[in-house]
Amino acid sequence: MNSIQKITHNEYMKSLLVVAVGVLIIGGFFFGLPLALNVDVPIRVVESGSMCVTYNGSCDGGSHVFESTLHVGDIIIIQGVDAKDLNTNYPNSDIIVYQNPTNPTATPIVHRIVTSDEVDGKLYFQTKGDGNPSKKWPSPVEEHDYDSNCIWHTGEGVSEDLVIGKVIMRIPWFGHITLFLRSNPWCLPVLIAIIIGLIALEFILPMLKKKPRKHENTRYPTQETFETQPDPTQEPPAQEFEDDPNPADD
Repeated sequence: MNSIQKITHNEYMKSLLVVAVGVLIIGGFFFGLPLALNVDVPIRVVESGSMCVTYNGSCDGGSHVFESTLHVGDIIIIQGVDAKDLNTNYPNSDIIVYQNPTNPTATPIVHRIVTSDEVDGKLYFQTKGDGNPSKKWPSPVEEHDYDSNCIWHTGEGVSEDLVIGKVIMRIPWFGHITLFLRSNPWCLPVLIAIIIGLIALEFILPMLKKKPRKHENTRYPTQETFETQPDPTQEPPAQEFEDDPNPADD
């Protein structure tokens, strides 16, 4: 058996290969997705309810999966686009992720485009959260409800160079895991400890156990040996002869 066959027949190596393949797939996904979507951070989690149009008094995105608005705990997939290709036709306009014009290093904002203007060849987008007052999506938006008048109070919209990308998909609920880990710093060390423990149980402990040695009994013959050896005290069986059907004449 060659070395490759030995590896494929070893249970520990099989498990290790499965883990390695899983790591490669996940790593390829997270490193390849930014290239495919043309944005540095293509996956984000909605942290606030500014985009949430409430139903029955709560921001319940799970029971309204196909709604065009966003909810707390949604995972959003972002695609980098040319600002000129963005849809500004409210209320069916694009939801964009952009940097705060007065604090670009702060957490990016995810709001819907309500209108746009071009100043000196540069596009500026007026935005608003679907769930922000006074009128919620898809009601018509008044100028005093623009983010530029409610958040950074300049009246100037979001310039095209501050746009990170547009939201192309939302996955409800699963973002609450990330939010829970952020609000409970002790969870991450515990999770890492559990993973290390599982790896130890799967690989390290079996290697520390000694394999039992096989003891061959060479002092006494096996049962098969007794059966195959003839008994010297017994006479050999008498030979039987058949009568010749055609005896020779004397």
